[in-house]
Parts: sequence; structure tokens; C-alpha cells
Amino acid sequence: MNDILTKQLARINLYALISRIMMKEVDEDFLRKFESDEMILSFFPNYQQWEKPRELSKKDLIERFLDVDFTNLFVLHLIPYESFYMRDDQMLETGGANPVVQIYNAYDFRVQLDKARSVSPDHIGIELEFMYMLASSEYKALENEDYDAACQIARIERDFLRDHLLQWAPMFLQNIKAEAGTPFYYDAASLTLEFMLSDYEYLNDLITSEGCRYTA
Repeated sequence: MNDILTKQLARINLYALISRIMMKEVDEDFLRKFESDEMILSFFPNYQQWEKPRELSKKDLIERFLDVDFTNLFVLHLIPYESFYMRDDQMLETGGANPVVQIYNAYDFRVQLDKARSVSPDHIGIELEFMYMLASSEYKALENEDYDAACQIARIERDFLRDHLLQWAPMFLQNIKAEAGTPFYYDAASLTLEFMLSDYEYLNDLITSEGCRYTA
């Protein structure tokens, strides 16, 4: 069980990281913690080789490069919303009729659009934060040895990845990689894409047609 809890903590931490990066601009505190964590840095190989973090203060790096890149990628040039990719008319569904809102409400997940620099609840950062919330709940169920609940939550995660994030986010993330002006956001897009795909495989293996390996 310790191995399962360790795996679950790693999933929680990665969802926390990528949802934060995709949700809004980084600040100096985030960058300080980011650069002091060798494990996290290992997922950002191009950022590690970038000379700008060594030449500039964190304030200048953020204002001159990272904020500019975030704005270009998430606000001006690309559209980080599921409804844009999934609707035939490519219109954003900003109201309560958005399919993900119904899912959020079913699991008591409240969206704070102002904190996410978002106009719609199907923003990639918010959907990833929802996965973070689910993974955290799964961890608590495992800690309490409530394996039936853990299986139910894992199934929700698997289905949300399959039916929502993996339907559109890979296209958006590939666009980020093509348009990124900094190694930071290029690496962040690569990490997010690779982790979502591997996490779906993990959850799909966990939840088989015969049941769930937590309860097997």
C-alpha cells in the first residue's frame, strides 16, 4: 500500500504543478520553489539549459519573458478552452450549460474564474485542477482504506480524462509547443501532454473490465 500511496502523491503533485502553470502567470515565489526542486526541474530540460534564468533576476525574467509568453499563448493567440475545440461553431460555452460545469457541480468542485484568468469553466487549467481535486480525494480514501470509494473516484478520473481533457487538450498543447516563445512553456506543454497520456494508461489499467485492482 505504501507504493500505491507514493504513486498517488506523485500524481497529486504533478496535477497541482501543471494546473497552476496553465491557469495563470507565474510569480517570483512560484519560480523560487520551482527552481529549488530538482525533481520538478528534471521535467523541464530545455528550461535548465536556458541562459536567461542565470542572467536575469526573477522579476525581470517574469516581466520580460514569462508573462509575455503566457499572454501570447493563453490570452491572445491560442484558445485554452474545451468548448472552442469541441463545438462545431467554435464558440465558448461560458454558462451553466457547459458540460463540465455539470460534472464539477456533481462533485462539489467550485470554479473561481478570476483566479484562473479564465472566462469559461472549461479552461485547461481548471480541468487539470479538477483532476488534482479528484486525485487528492482518491488519496484520502486510500489512506482510510476505503478502497471502494478510491475505485469510484479513479473511475471518475479515467472517464474525465477520456471524455474531456484527452479529446482536445493534446491539440492545444501541441499548439503551445509550436508557438512557445520560452523553454518554460514548451517544457510545461510537453510535461502536461505526456503526463495526461500516461495517467490515462495508469487509470485504465487500474480499472479493468473485471473490476478495480484496489479491491481485487
